[in-house]
Amino acid sequence: MRQLLRAKIHKATVTQAELAYEGSITIDQELCDMVDLWDGEKVLVVSNTSGARLETYVIHGEPGSGVICMNGAAAHRIAKGEEIIIMGFATSDQPVKQKKILLDSKNCFSKWL
Repeated sequence: MRQLLRAKIHKATVTQAELAYEGSITIDQELCDMVDLWDGEKVLVVSNTSGARLETYVIHGEPGSGVICMNGAAAHRIAKGEEIIIMGFATSDQPVKQKKILLDSKNCFSKWL
């Protein structure tokens, strides 16, 4: 069995950072649906701005809002305005079909990667 990338949202811009929250990352549900990230799914978040890396779980945000919000302690590591990559993985003994998207500066779909 191997850990394989299966979902990637590339060049997302953090729109909010909310310390007073239980934790997680809120992601526009339309973006989640495009790459098949489930509510509650574990993800790796990497900041292209600061180099910070952390694991958390997904909360679906308002569809079409472009929201990317770091919640709870994660907001100490990754701040509003940072450019990030959000990745979901699968455990499999076979290759996995990856769903990867690139966003523009307003967190709108730009193209499939």
